[in-house]
Amino acid sequence: MIRFDPRGKSNRALLVGVSEYDHTKPPHGVPGPIPATEHNVNRLREVLARGRVFDEHEITVAHSPSLEHFEQALLLAAEAEGVLLLYFAGHGAIPSAGDELFLQMRNARVVAGGQAVFPGAAPFTTVLTMLATSPARRIVVILDCCFAGNAAWVRETLSDKHRLLLMMSVQANHRIDAGGPRTPTPYTAELVRLLDEEGETGFLDLSERIRERMAVRDLSTVRGEGWEPLCRAEPGEDVLLAAKPAPDRKGTGADPDPPDDADADVPRTSLAVRLLGRLRGLRGRGRTGRSGTTGGAGGRGAPWAVPLLGLLSLTILTAGTYGMIELVGHFRDDTATVCAPALEQRVLTDPDLEPTIRAAADAYLTSAANTLDDGCRRTGITVYSAGSSDVVTALHRQTAAWREPPDEDANPQRDIGPQPDIWIPASRADFARVMKERDTDAWAVLKAADKPLAYSPVVLAVPWAIAADTMESRTGLTLNRMIEDLSERNEKAEVRRPDPEFTDVGLLATIGLYAGDESVAAAELLVDQTGPPSPTAAELLCTLPDHDDVDNQTAALVPEFLMRSGVGCDSTTRTRRTAQYPKDVPGVAPVFVRVTWQGADRDKEARDASAASFQDWLTGEEGQAVFAENGFRNPYKWDLLDRDTKVDGVLVASPPLDRFARQDKMDEALKEYRAAGGPGRVLYLLDSSLSMDNVWKGSSGAPGLLKQSLGGLGGQDEYGVWAVAETGDRSYEQLLKSGSHRRADTERALDARARVQDAEADPRDALDAAFEEMERSEGDNRRRLIVYITDSEDSDQLTRDRLGDILSGARRAEVPVTVVSLKNGGCDPGRPDRQITDASKGRCLDSGDDPGTALRDEVARTGTGDE
Repeated sequence: MIRFDPRGKSNRALLVGVSEYDHTKPPHGVPGPIPATEHNVNRLREVLARGRVFDEHEITVAHSPSLEHFEQALLLAAEAEGVLLLYFAGHGAIPSAGDELFLQMRNARVVAGGQAVFPGAAPFTTVLTMLATSPARRIVVILDCCFAGNAAWVRETLSDKHRLLLMMSVQANHRIDAGGPRTPTPYTAELVRLLDEEGETGFLDLSERIRERMAVRDLSTVRGEGWEPLCRAEPGEDVLLAAKPAPDRKGTGADPDPPDDADADVPRTSLAVRLLGRLRGLRGRGRTGRSGTTGGAGGRGAPWAVPLLGLLSLTILTAGTYGMIELVGHFRDDTATVCAPALEQRVLTDPDLEPTIRAAADAYLTSAANTLDDGCRRTGITVYSAGSSDVVTALHRQTAAWREPPDEDANPQRDIGPQPDIWIPASRADFARVMKERDTDAWAVLKAADKPLAYSPVVLAVPWAIAADTMESRTGLTLNRMIEDLSERNEKAEVRRPDPEFTDVGLLATIGLYAGDESVAAAELLVDQTGPPSPTAAELLCTLPDHDDVDNQTAALVPEFLMRSGVGCDSTTRTRRTAQYPKDVPGVAPVFVRVTWQGADRDKEARDASAASFQDWLTGEEGQAVFAENGFRNPYKWDLLDRDTKVDGVLVASPPLDRFARQDKMDEALKEYRAAGGPGRVLYLLDSSLSMDNVWKGSSGAPGLLKQSLGGLGGQDEYGVWAVAETGDRSYEQLLKSGSHRRADTERALDARARVQDAEADPRDALDAAFEEMERSEGDNRRRLIVYITDSEDSDQLTRDRLGDILSGARRAEVPVTVVSLKNGGCDPGRPDRQITDASKGRCLDSGDDPGTALRDEVARTGTGDE
């Protein structure tokens, strides 16, 4: 886990509490004032100031701002360079589709049906866009409002989400009670209590403990369901939010004054303040060493100290993080050395490699190799990652757009990040993919090292209970044969792979999947899963423990080094795993690629020397020690770099494997994977029986959930909608004919035609007809999905024979069924809806799954998404 410590940097906290509203009367008023939010921001300001991460002048409280004043305050807060924290408490609102969250400011109104649904409110998408302009290393957003959980999917659309950490007071599509007018809201009351505890408090620990506290209080949302706070962060990313010291022996709680030359022993004091204090001391005493003798200034003060003090004050206000630290950051025993800002190297890497490369960069920054003779640093390093396919495409044919984006369609600055000085992909084949038939007028010049920095095989990490028990079965088989053997050992076993578009690990695994005799469609079924694939291997290992039965029966295709270095959620209890080594899957072999940009010639020699120094360090003893500690192997031997530390489930010496990927194999696998994930077909079944009347209206009602899921479908996808109710001689009515539709047209059709009927529903006849409708024609390899949204009443009343008929039909049709049960516990094991989804290899969603977001993900997995 990487916990960023922002102390000593320029941080900002913007605390927004909207307790009063200008418009509270019908027809366009908001629900009313929320006095508790005033207590929220006041208490939070106090505990953050005591927490010593944010100085008092870095904390801004906005009491019931208008939308205009909120946006102005947000832009000022975005100047943070360390951590930027935005807290909002007030009314939250969502449109009927539930695909956006609006934070309602003092002048908010509600105009139902209008194009601007919530004037005076800030769309969360816009808030994130404004926050993304900040140079802050970490951005923390805490939302305490109704529908806060709807912010989760908005975060997923952010290209720079790796630095955004999000806490939400309640799950999606739920309203909450603010409590009494004289106390903070329930969620923020727990938040400030935890932040005010002694010791260091990070984001991940805070979010986990606040969930525990809220669970103990056994609170309910307005809908009467359990109140569940949420959080979202990239695996392994954390940030320190408070570091409250324990009281001293005298009980005063204050730190004792340190001696003049004990700066290094006071880590909680701002670096700039400490250094300015040192300079003031030098100005008053002359050049004084540790012996206390006075230097040649004769006690009148060092003649250079007064002008330098002014220079430093100006620099602290204007310089970037690294520049400020380097300019004022080095003092020797008998004099002061003023360091010029170090050259900054931007290092772009594969998402699964980012934690390791960050660890290496942190070690290099303080190493002797990065320290000049005068004690100043040679180089500052920023490490970031982006989707591997996007990076290859951008370096291949979008380098001009990276320099100056021509439009929104091609904007690597937005989708990837700043232009890199160094690129470390997970395979040298990525470099070959970039260089093959590359544009001759490319603005970036790439030069790759001849040898990889390290190596790690891609393994099938299998739960111990169902893993192969012989060395031959662990090492000598193809991937598809290993999966086949796994299914024979446990018929419920599954295999998952990270997203081949986002990380090379997923694409390398896909090469092995497609190497067998099966068709691409058949190979994809071997790793088919509910929901979208995890973006990275680390996140895949983090999500498996969410359900014990999934964790115990699911093998994961991941790089071997993660079984040694672990992942950010390593504290989560998970099943122990054994690594199996498929012989036809290439491994991870990161390579150092120097990137230079045309026209960027200033300090060229110094920048080249700086990059070369970092490269030499990575390949030297200290750099290789970092790779060893993280579980990598020697790229030209089969041994682990660290042979002394035993790792459960990992072989010390791996067998001979298809070690390095080829450029043509990676391109071919990605092309076939994209073709397999093309336009799809979805058929919606909307239970319209009389019992649905109680769960029909609003964004969380049956039509509202259907509308939300339409965001997962694109212009080339086909879908239709049936109303399921026994009317006349048919078990369903066609509301929308199967085909391609504009989302707005579909929503209008549903508003006009979707109605609750005074009738019962027959899920057996409706599903039989749906299976027939979705039967695959010859040559049609599109993904298919049936969605059934119901209150489960008619499903629960099925006889054993009729349920048996549905299950048999589901198995024969080979089309997954996603059931959205609007009944608490509707997806519990053994319930009819759960049996239907299990038989069809689909997914059952109920209130515990955040059905709006989860259904949209399921549909997006079949479709191509909004154009």
